Amino acid sequence: MPVHVEPADIPDVLVVTPDAFEDDRGWFMEAYRSDAATRAGLPERFLQVNHSRSRRGVVRGLHFQWDPPQGKLMRVIRGAAFLVAVDIRPASPTLGRWTSITASEDDRRQLWAPASFARGFAALSDITEIEYLCTTTYNPAAESGIRWDDPEIGIEWPVPEPVLSGKDAAAQTLAEWLVRPEADAFRDAPRR
Repeated sequence: MPVHVEPADIPDVLVVTPDAFEDDRGWFMEAYRSDAATRAGLPERFLQVNHSRSRRGVVRGLHFQWDPPQGKLMRVIRGAAFLVAVDIRPASPTLGRWTSITASEDDRRQLWAPASFARGFAALSDITEIEYLCTTTYNPAAESGIRWDDPEIGIEWPVPEPVLSGKDAAAQTLAEWLVRPEADAFRDAPRR
């Protein structure tokens, strides 16, 4: 899998673009291959693949899981999306900072964020489908979220009136998360 990896503006977050082999029929790419991924600084294996479909203006997130800690490689397989990662590591010099990319099915860009980051997206097309490769399996007893519009984080979402789930609309702030004992799970989080 020839792949181009660029660091995002927060350490440990990566922008990944697999090469595609194009001809008059269309294109082919290896979306993930363990040997190339590890050479590029990504996890060698993922244990769960999630797929979501959203309409224009939907914001999902900011989600994370602490037990077991879950990293995610996000890619758009239909439409376009604004993909976001927020550093929620209590001892991090970039705590509360966010980074984002706009990705589409055409540019094939992916965003890797380790387990100690909250992740989310805004759907930018009439139909947006996102695939998440997850480093661990889902544990509903140890997952949570940060408010999409937490003013301490200040994400500049590209949707004027987002469509939210009830759960996302009622999510805690980063400050509320940091006083919970579970936040210590990310205090000394490994890079990948």
